[in-house]
Amino acid sequence: MQPGPRFSRSRWWAAPALALLATLGACASGDRPAAALELEPCKLESDGGLQSVEAECAALSVPEDRNDPSGRTIELRVAVVRALSRDAASDPLFVLAGGPGQAATQFYAAYAPAFSRVQRTRDIVLVDQRGTGGSNALRCGDALDPTDALETLDPAQLRARAEQCLRALPGDPRHYTTSIAVQDLDEVRAALGYPHINLYGVSYGTRVAQHYLRRYPVQVRALVLDGAVPPEIVLGPDTSPEAQRTLDAILDRCQTDPRCAAAFPDVVESFTALLARVRQDPLALSVPDPTTARPVEMSFGVEQFGAALRLLSYSDETAAMLPLLLHAAAAEGHPEPLAAQFLMVARSLGSQLAEGMHNAVVCTEDVPFIDAEATATPAITDGYLGTLQLEGLAAICAIWPHGALDQDLHAPLRIDVPLLLLSGELDPITPPRYAEQILAQASDALHVVLPGHGHGQLADRCVSRLLAEFIASRSPQTLDPACAHESRPAPFFLDFTGTAP
Repeated sequence: MQPGPRFSRSRWWAAPALALLATLGACASGDRPAAALELEPCKLESDGGLQSVEAECAALSVPEDRNDPSGRTIELRVAVVRALSRDAASDPLFVLAGGPGQAATQFYAAYAPAFSRVQRTRDIVLVDQRGTGGSNALRCGDALDPTDALETLDPAQLRARAEQCLRALPGDPRHYTTSIAVQDLDEVRAALGYPHINLYGVSYGTRVAQHYLRRYPVQVRALVLDGAVPPEIVLGPDTSPEAQRTLDAILDRCQTDPRCAAAFPDVVESFTALLARVRQDPLALSVPDPTTARPVEMSFGVEQFGAALRLLSYSDETAAMLPLLLHAAAAEGHPEPLAAQFLMVARSLGSQLAEGMHNAVVCTEDVPFIDAEATATPAITDGYLGTLQLEGLAAICAIWPHGALDQDLHAPLRIDVPLLLLSGELDPITPPRYAEQILAQASDALHVVLPGHGHGQLADRCVSRLLAEFIASRSPQTLDPACAHESRPAPFFLDFTGTAP
């Protein structure tokens, strides 16, 4: 039996918050604002061009170094997906992508149906964060394959790659951090003429959304955080323990699922045996390329195995393949399907993220705050990832320049605007306890946890409905999250023809 959804509420008020929210509530609808930017018809495309959306776009010129307004400028790609209603509300929804390094325009094109209810009455605004997409993307140049960084965690190789990447970047990475990005967002808001905005942020985008709220509280009408990261959290130390927790839960679910347990009775032993094998000696594999079917010669060691498990754990749909892939690799001696799935997921992620912008953020905002000695704990070292990822990040950030950092970026944040928090029970990177930490500092909030789901809840039909109702009402207390009872993780693959019925 699958557990039902968990949800918790928070509500405590202060008089200044009531006055502020009453003011914002008076600005619910009206004529579209006059914009200083000249928007022109454009088409937004997801990664690979599989989905596209009609929009209106413009480029906003901003200083690369905001302390030098007369210096070099970069252009921010701005897109507006217009509300369907002629009487659209004056407060749009700004959508902030994750990563760090993903472009908001690409993210939205992939998930546009999830925002369709919101779009009925509100514009949706997308800003490719500086360093991503059409905003001077900090990619490492043609000489470096973006997937190579995901296929090894060897510190020496990562350091050499980072040095090459730095030389190829089209901008100074010191000016591409969250502290600068929130200033860009508010300049876009002002240029488009919106007095107040709603914010949806996913993953790293939740950090951006919260820091924007910290800097511009009067402008924010309502806030949605999907896969939330509290400001106080430094990403890195929790990665290995949470990845292991998620994998253990996936395998436990298989063992309690009669069909999965019958098909793969030794799935935990398969995982343990395969981990021991690749730790001892990498496997030399010839794997059909997921896109061209041409043979790819690759070394599949503990780095690749760990990355494969972690990346496949992010989504319940890919996690559904893990028992089958582990059984095929360990019990049947065929690790090629696992390696091929890893290549496919890693390449998709590598093509979506601007590596230079990713490094600019984590090497400024996370890695400098990690205590290397304090992370040598059994919870980290005993997990299948061990300390590999932390060592890789340390190697990159040892030579990567640190950027602009607001001193209060990691300070606790009290949230006095209506807040909707969304979590997946088996999220391997932003577990539900992160959202609970934010909930404790919120005056009016609801936290919904989807059972068996991974990172990012937007694709769930229940969540898309809750999102629209919340943005319309700004009342988390009146939302009914019971529809989450109908949400179930994808059924396990019992063979390579598909999932169980």
